[in-house]
Amino acid sequence: MTTVVDRANAVFRRVPTWPLYILCIAPAVWLFWQGINGALGANPVKALEHQYGELGLKFLIATLCITPLRRFAGINLLKFRRMLGLVTFFYIGAHLLVWLVLDVQAIGQIWADIIKRPYITVGMVGFAAMVPLAVTSNNRSIRALGAKWRKLHQLTYLAAILGAVHFVMLAKGWQIEPLAYLATVLALLLMRWKPKRRAKLA
Repeated sequence: MTTVVDRANAVFRRVPTWPLYILCIAPAVWLFWQGINGALGANPVKALEHQYGELGLKFLIATLCITPLRRFAGINLLKFRRMLGLVTFFYIGAHLLVWLVLDVQAIGQIWADIIKRPYITVGMVGFAAMVPLAVTSNNRSIRALGAKWRKLHQLTYLAAILGAVHFVMLAKGWQIEPLAYLATVLALLLMRWKPKRRAKLA
């Protein structure tokens, strides 16, 4: 008997991924256009920087949702995981570029900020963890690395935690939104954890 989940999975299998790249990246173009036209408030650079970073974190969380959805609900969205991962990297990269090019605008100051400001240090380490993930998100790398590819891509968990912690540290005081993102990331990672079965006593 065909269930609702089976029908949903059949629909997902027929959905191509390339239009989703356009759909997911479109907000970046719209936000940049708003920034140019003064629609992002008194400080458009900071607003754009924040929006890109938050969108990157949202897409990263969406990527983490794929395995629990399949495990607990039977919904198979694995074909979209690479797309979501690359879109995440795009937004985090855009977040970093806005900070580097439009905010700091001084090479010497960039390194000083990374060293002196812990929230920037955490964010940069998180971004560094994402670089090998983006570089190896192709079929050739999967074939070349074999079993090592899966272990390498466990860096996603580190990047997610550091990204959420970066947001919490960036916020002034204990604000609900950043803490909610951190709690969501931790909950999703906990849902992936499988306790080891104890060996049966003889």
